[in-house]
Amino acid sequence: MQNLPFEFSHGGYIKEDTVQQRIALRPTTTQAIDVETDFDYLFPDIAKDPNSLLPADNNQDVIDKLKKLGEAIIDRQDPESEDTNSTIPPVYTYWGQFIDHDITANTDRAVTDLKTDITKDDFTPLSPDFVTDNLKNLRRPTFDLDSVYGDGPTLDPKNPTEAKDFYREDDPVKLKVGQNAEQNAKGDPVPGSKIPPVEDLSRDLPRNNRIATIGDSRNDENLIVAQFHTAFLRFHNAVVDWVRKNEPKNAQDNKKLFVRAQTLVRWHYQWLVVNDFLKTVTARGTVDSILRDGLKFYHPRNGNLFMPLEFSVAAYRFGHSMVRAAYDYNRNFTDQPGALTDATFFLLFTFTGKRDLGGGENGPGPSNTLPFNWIIEWDRFVNKESAAKRQRNSARKIDTHLAFPLSDLINEGSGGEDPIQKLLRHLAKRNLLRGYFLSIPTGQSLADKLGIKKLTVEELKQGNSANLNEALEPFLEKTPAWYYILKESEVRAKGDSLGEVGSRIVAETIIGLIKNDPFSYFYERKPVHDHDRERDCERDHDHDHDRERDHDHDHDRERDHNRVWNPSKGVKLPNGGEIRVINDFLKFAGVLPA
Repeated sequence: MQNLPFEFSHGGYIKEDTVQQRIALRPTTTQAIDVETDFDYLFPDIAKDPNSLLPADNNQDVIDKLKKLGEAIIDRQDPESEDTNSTIPPVYTYWGQFIDHDITANTDRAVTDLKTDITKDDFTPLSPDFVTDNLKNLRRPTFDLDSVYGDGPTLDPKNPTEAKDFYREDDPVKLKVGQNAEQNAKGDPVPGSKIPPVEDLSRDLPRNNRIATIGDSRNDENLIVAQFHTAFLRFHNAVVDWVRKNEPKNAQDNKKLFVRAQTLVRWHYQWLVVNDFLKTVTARGTVDSILRDGLKFYHPRNGNLFMPLEFSVAAYRFGHSMVRAAYDYNRNFTDQPGALTDATFFLLFTFTGKRDLGGGENGPGPSNTLPFNWIIEWDRFVNKESAAKRQRNSARKIDTHLAFPLSDLINEGSGGEDPIQKLLRHLAKRNLLRGYFLSIPTGQSLADKLGIKKLTVEELKQGNSANLNEALEPFLEKTPAWYYILKESEVRAKGDSLGEVGSRIVAETIIGLIKNDPFSYFYERKPVHDHDRERDCERDHDHDHDRERDHDHDHDRERDHNRVWNPSKGVKLPNGGEIRVINDFLKFAGVLPA
């Protein structure tokens, strides 16, 4: 497979000259890991059943009606009212985005094998067999943080890795972290207050020509996910220090140290994804029932992990509805008196490498790295007690009402007036059309397959405007899966979590991927022998290896089935506390004051 640059987009269509212009500015290390894994259907039988799909005949009419539905679910209300807010803290919106970027890439790109795409007004839905044969995932779906680590550090100068510039020269097992600007490029001071701890200005992504030197450019498309990625860089480095202090036997050489630190980071991440993220966004009891009773629907195909299309194209896109139009970001950018201005969706996308850190039509922004006044204050994003008040410190509800800025994403497309670019910038239309294009089963057929009571017509129309119900009318019996899952959350969970269909698909997929990875926290190896460490390290340094080795490690799983790792065996906060929620993770990383 050809190496691809870490230049991903959500648009599904990137002009080749635009990509090459940006690649020319990028450091040579930003070449992707040479990996290609499978997309497939969680339920291939219904994906191949025409009765379970939107009609493929009269496709132009279906496309037109899907666009009208997408237009109707964009919220025109400004500012956001309190009844749009959920009890979920905003960090979960962008943690979810980070997870998506770590395990999937390609459903949104125009790829060589898929000649037709959703930018055409008369595309024909692809057959499921064609999709699974030709659409490939450019990520390992194993929660191994390849978006952070790339193919690992260069510990042997004779064998440099593609990601060598992600790592520090003075301490090659640590990841680089960027420095925040106190002055702009002209030497003028940056306005605003410093963010505690005020002396810590190492809270930006590492950059080259303002472009982030990281494993996935999508993690610099908005400022919140960029700051979340920065927290992972910091967490890894803090784990390295912890291992050196507390496990000196694992720090005898850089190879052992890196593998041990990376393993701990991955296991903390995976455990938090299951026990904090999933338990927050899915229906109560869903995660516990899967952990207790086992997986019912997700199983490897031919011994290999795969990424379910019902998850990546429909169910997991629930996070789009959680995005706010503006945030209580920090003391400088909020709606409170004394702030510089509000942290609008536009500004959060502007102060990224993709927009030259505040640049625009008149040229690049004033600073070469993120100004200190834009450092996030995570305490405004993680507090569940604050989120319960359903105000600015909440994510929006998981429902069929999307924030208005999602109708015009400034970092998508090329920003022109071309109708294709307008479509790509309109998130709701894009999600609906992509589901149709890739033959995703309808919400009703998914509910039937999962054994869950379907939404009634009354529930589908409940609380909708007349305009939305008019646009929905053609889809009341066969509803696009993405819309159905949002509506299920809205009417059966009050928007405070996914409903049963969405919860089961999301939790089954994520737990299934982690549980079927022999290197995950479910299969702790203790003690860790040198050959295990070497095998793990080689896995990360060999970018030609795609980890499809489940069948080779059945004996490992059998041996270790009772050795499920948990945070009591991981790193500890200075006060001895364990890393059990995302707040703890951010505190250990040093980006959330204790």
